[in-house]
Amino acid sequence: MEADGMDDEVRSYIAAIEPEYRPLFDRLHDLIMRLHPEASLVLSYRMPTYRVGRRSLHVGVWKHGVSIYGWQRGREIPFSSRHPGTKTGQGTIRLTSEDAATISDEDLCGLVRAALDD
Repeated sequence: MEADGMDDEVRSYIAAIEPEYRPLFDRLHDLIMRLHPEASLVLSYRMPTYRVGRRSLHVGVWKHGVSIYGWQRGREIPFSSRHPGTKTGQGTIRLTSEDAATISDEDLCGLVRAALDD
């Protein structure tokens, strides 16, 4: 693991993110690391995965934008209730850059806590 906590696989994944999605990925990364500076960052299921103890949060970049996976069923309900226009399903929240522009950092932090906090 490198000094910044990223291995070469993760670094390569991040470097390959399309410019239109990079600000959203960076925003999520910064929020996750602010809440959990102890998180390790690895590539799992071919996407960056933040691990804190036994908990994991996957952040994948796809054609639509960014998908976030990793909380126990139901823990995303406060977020999805406040943002019913976001696409959700099977423990996933799909965010476009347009969606994210209307979502506060506080709400995104709630998703991070739902996945990584006990």
